[in-house]
Amino acid sequence: MSKLEQVLILEPSGELKFKGPFTEVVTSNLKLNNPTDKRVCFKVKTTAPRRYCVRPNSGVVEPSSSINVSVMLQPFDYDPQEKNKHKFMVQSMFAPEGGIDNETMVNMWKDADQTQLMDSKLKCVFELPPEALQALAKGKTNVFKLESSTPPPRKSVSAPSIIKRVPVRPIKNDLDAAKEAKEVAAVPPVKPNIPKPSPEAKRPVTQDDGLRQRKATPSDNQTFTTEFAPVAQRSAIPPVLYLLAALILGFILGKFIL
Repeated sequence: MSKLEQVLILEPSGELKFKGPFTEVVTSNLKLNNPTDKRVCFKVKTTAPRRYCVRPNSGVVEPSSSINVSVMLQPFDYDPQEKNKHKFMVQSMFAPEGGIDNETMVNMWKDADQTQLMDSKLKCVFELPPEALQALAKGKTNVFKLESSTPPPRKSVSAPSIIKRVPVRPIKNDLDAAKEAKEVAAVPPVKPNIPKPSPEAKRPVTQDDGLRQRKATPSDNQTFTTEFAPVAQRSAIPPVLYLLAALILGFILGKFIL
């Protein structure tokens, strides 16, 4: 059974050209045109998948539209005597009805009917710029080699620049230790600065002092109330006599209590 003819129009149609030098990524563009009135699914394959990066590598071309595919050749050491056998193939088929997401796209290609697939093949061509051709004619081949990817050796860092030196105290012998002990013992102890008691503090406590302390110390069992005492009427006896009587009575009571 004959294969179906490719409905997509490829530009370029027979080969993909990559212009060197190949010490950096080289990109070749591939245009896919869909002249039909149906959606067409496509997928790009290659015989050297580790040498190329394709974006997008699959998708859908809408009716009467086109899509650009970027084929990126990764840097490598080019050998003019090596024959290039890299090839690409663009497979296609008509898209089913309805929406197509990534999962549907994967399952569609996995379960596709081989009789409904269309494909086109392209070969890869490596072209050299004029200056590279001149260097090749002179026998210079190092212009096609990549720079060494080996990282430069690390500079050795001396220990004093990263480690802070700590002063080392000398080891003391027994004589030095004994000398320090004598010096510590010779230092007089510091006496605490305790204030001297005043003459009044040395005076013995008398009965009058106890009476004054009792009068000055308020009662611990104090209660607060809102019932105030009435205003006292003025007496005809002078207040000096009341004060004198209170002092005499307090003196007599103090003697009996103490």
